[in-house]
Amino acid sequence: MQAEEKTLKKGVQESLEAQVVRLLAQHKFTVTTAESCTGGLIAGTLINVAGASDVLNEGYVTYSNEAKQRLLGVREDTLRQFGAVSEETAREMAVGAALAAKADVALSSTGIAGPGGGTPQKPVGLVFVGCYVQGKVRIRECRFQGNREENRRQSVEAVLRLAAELLQEIR
Repeated sequence: MQAEEKTLKKGVQESLEAQVVRLLAQHKFTVTTAESCTGGLIAGTLINVAGASDVLNEGYVTYSNEAKQRLLGVREDTLRQFGAVSEETAREMAVGAALAAKADVALSSTGIAGPGGGTPQKPVGLVFVGCYVQGKVRIRECRFQGNREENRRQSVEAVLRLAAELLQEIR
C-alpha cells in the first residue's frame, strides 16, 4: 500500500511511508511495530519502501489480549480497566514493543476495524495509534467511517503521519 498523502522532497513526490523510512535512516533509528487491528499492515507498508530493511528488524501482530500481555507486556489491569481499544493499551503496546525489540521507535495500533465489534462507547472505526520515539510516546485517537479495509488503511496512514511528525521534531 502506498499512502495517498505525499510530501515534496527536492521536486520529487515522496510517499508518507518513504518519508518515515528516510527520517528513521537519517536519525539512524530502528523501528518496530505493535499491531492489533492493522494485523501487520503497518510493517507491510514500511517494507514496501526500498531501504526499509536498514530500519525495520521485527514487528508484532498481537491481535489477542493474551498476545498483547505476553509479547508486549501490556498489563492485565490496563486491559481490564480500559479495554484493548484504548489510549492506555496503545501506549503500553508501543513502549512494550520498543523494549522487546530494543528499537528506538515503535508504532502501535489498536481499534475496531469492523464491521462488527463496536459498541455505543467504542464504535466501529475507533482506533488508537501510538508512536514511541526514544522514550517519548504520543497517542492519537482516530474515528474512521469506512469499511474494514478502509479503516485499517486509514489507521496505517494515521500512525505513519504521527511518526513523521515526531521524527521531524527531532533535531
